[in-house]
Amino acid sequence: QIQLVESGGGSVQTGGSLTLSCQASGYGRYGQNDYCLGWFRQAPGKEREGVAATCSPHTTTVADSVKGRFTISQDNAQNTLYLQMNNLKPEDTAMYYCAAASEWLLLRLVPKFYKYWGQGTQVTVSS
Repeated sequence: QIQLVESGGGSVQTGGSLTLSCQASGYGRYGQNDYCLGWFRQAPGKEREGVAATCSPHTTTVADSVKGRFTISQDNAQNTLYLQMNNLKPEDTAMYYCAAASEWLLLRLVPKFYKYWGQGTQVTVSS
């Protein structure tokens, strides 16, 4: 059973930056074989959407809406996934979730393909 715990959310003004972290545990030998880790977000009244994902070995996908502003990275030694968010906009306001799939995914920004989810961390961007 994989457990994911997000942190790093908060409130910032437009143009600000935040770094989200996702600590993974219960993963067995982290980084082995095929897996995907992703960041998703869900704003009130909207569907959950993929923001960025990374699949072994080192295949990364970033949504067009955040490309050039958000960067996904991971520290295998610390079993931690990061999302660096720069130049934040009010439309980035949402609950952000970390998710994991124990397989390589072609459609890695589609939430339904991920089995394990964290509890979420809120990001609020004010104008």
